[in-house]
Amino acid sequence: MKKLAVLILFIACATGARTEAQIAAEPTKASRAAPEKKAKKTATDKKTESPATKLFGQDGSNAPTTTEIYADEAFFDSTKNKGIFSGRVKVTDPRFNLQSDKLTVFITKGQNQGLEKAIAEGSVGLVRDRPNPNGGPPTRAVGRADKATYTAATGDVELRGTPRVQEGLNMHVATSPDTVMIINQNSQLTTHGPSRTEIRQQPNEEKKGEASPSQTSPAQTPPVPALPKP
Repeated sequence: MKKLAVLILFIACATGARTEAQIAAEPTKASRAAPEKKAKKTATDKKTESPATKLFGQDGSNAPTTTEIYADEAFFDSTKNKGIFSGRVKVTDPRFNLQSDKLTVFITKGQNQGLEKAIAEGSVGLVRDRPNPNGGPPTRAVGRADKATYTAATGDVELRGTPRVQEGLNMHVATSPDTVMIINQNSQLTTHGPSRTEIRQQPNEEKKGEASPSQTSPAQTPPVPALPKP
């Protein structure tokens, strides 16, 4: 009887130890699976982030833009994020060059502050270069007006006050003081209101040396013989 009781007790202890060993082993498997899931997730995140980084140019191609403003006088209002420049104002920017008598600049709020809007007034002159898709020299557009407004969000420059734009030999002139011209960031021009366009073409140098048909001497013909006398 004692041997039977001891045998039953031994079997019960062995079964309990095996169950505890299985319970203790299960967290180990779960802990092994967790790093594997994290590793897979990290690899997936890297694959997802890579195209976005290339798309938005975060690998160094998205360089900051610097705008330089020269003037005789300057006033800054930090509460309104505004600056007023007057007297021989000159603006140098990779997107455009501008000169005027007065310039009001609005700066964006927040940590990443930058140019939000610029309003130029008085004898405004604007220069924008359009890149040549064939790799040649850029096409330059020169605009003049009484007032120009630049919006950084769209890259558009709005000209008001009898504006006129010249590109090469061609001239586009407003015939009304209410006409508005808009030059986008690709130097494309849109006009709202009456205007006049002058398209000039230089003469072809190859044809300068060629004489016109009127200048060529006619072929010499033999004289008509005189009629005999009666």
